[in-house]
Amino acid sequence: MTSQPGSDRPRPRVVIVGAGFAGLTAARRIARLPVQVTVLDRRNHHIFQPLLYQVATAGLSPGEIAAPIRSILSSHSNVEVLLDEVIDFNLEQKQVITREQIFEYDFLVIASGATHAYFGHDEWEPLAPGLKTIEDALEIRRRVLLAFELAERRKEEQSATNSTTDNNDDGASASPLQFVVIGGGPTGVELAGTLAEIARHALNGEFRNIDPRRSRILLIEGGPRILPAYSDELSRKAEQQLRHLGVEVRTSQMVTGVEPGAVWMGNQRISASVTLWAAGVAASPLGRKLGVAVDRAGRVLVRPDLSIPDYKDVFVIGDLAALHDENGKLLPGVAPVAIQQGDWVAKAIARDLEHQPRRDFHYFDKGSLATIGRAAAVAQIGKFELSGYFAWLAWLFIHILFLIGFRNRLLVMIQWAWSYLTYERGARLITGSDELPGWTETSLQPRKGDDAEPPISSGRRSA
Repeated sequence: MTSQPGSDRPRPRVVIVGAGFAGLTAARRIARLPVQVTVLDRRNHHIFQPLLYQVATAGLSPGEIAAPIRSILSSHSNVEVLLDEVIDFNLEQKQVITREQIFEYDFLVIASGATHAYFGHDEWEPLAPGLKTIEDALEIRRRVLLAFELAERRKEEQSATNSTTDNNDDGASASPLQFVVIGGGPTGVELAGTLAEIARHALNGEFRNIDPRRSRILLIEGGPRILPAYSDELSRKAEQQLRHLGVEVRTSQMVTGVEPGAVWMGNQRISASVTLWAAGVAASPLGRKLGVAVDRAGRVLVRPDLSIPDYKDVFVIGDLAALHDENGKLLPGVAPVAIQQGDWVAKAIARDLEHQPRRDFHYFDKGSLATIGRAAAVAQIGKFELSGYFAWLAWLFIHILFLIGFRNRLLVMIQWAWSYLTYERGARLITGSDELPGWTETSLQPRKGDDAEPPISSGRRSA
């Protein structure tokens, strides 16, 4: 504990690990209490993850969906923010151990989130990046944009070589680029739909040797339908909207292998210029450091008040927590759950300080939204379901409302309005390496055993 200014009475110290939706909400609410708060995070910024796919697809810049943690919490004089990585805990001694030092606490809030899960095939990660951080988004953006650039360059080289024998090559004979998105949850649906928009509209007319509209976008889902958390009807409508955008959806098909330039589904090989992973998540490894029960995904089995067994001063919230609702259904790893849990923990600590009994956490489900593409989305709010343009408008305004800071909201609204009117993608920057895994003269060409289906045409498809 630390002494309160002007008083010999000790001030309780609250240590918060992670500044995502759960941790940041907890920090802002707990800062109103007579406590000292320390926020620990490996990064100096908070990310608005629902819009991370827009950075990955060049619709927004990182600064438009992220803000420095220090800036967000700067108005609270009792909050300190430290850039550090937590590596272990000593719950008996009430200590948080980082790479640099040891922090003592009176209350501990762990909100370190989740990462990608490759189901025992971590060797796939370099070939099929997931989307959880700004770094992930920039890498995906690099690969997507670079695929078009390399295809243009390769076709130009082929045209120069064959110019003496074929003067009528207009690029139509070039093998189409193929983008494979693995996983039909909200992230996979968003990525696939936006990739289709980029290929069909944003890049249309900008290349001389290839036609981006001939690109093939393939979404693979192992379950019987995409967006399994939504109703059957909304799932069907989402697939219909994806096909309308030009995305090929394959359900009930498991990916059994990922290699440079291709993915495998059983004995079927599908060439892939770029492969993206959206099939699963695993909780932060910090959950297992607590020495309490976790589920198969590594989420901590918390008590109804969000504390862990035998340690009522330790709370686990957000994507790292496993808690079931009144119907026995596991609470999803989405922003509304994390925000409500962050707020609830602050109330629990306040009740402890006032020596009042705690109450159990109850999640108020305000509904779920998933965007698919331009003017295409699905929404499920209780028994009320919505799809298409009005669902997309609801998704748009709700996400802008949740953005941190007025400047971010204004920038995103202006950028989206411009993109909607012009189909422009304003952040099309390629940074880093100019190489793609598996990209060679022959690796992306169809070969015996490859998927032989014809590429999707540039026109719209019906379900």
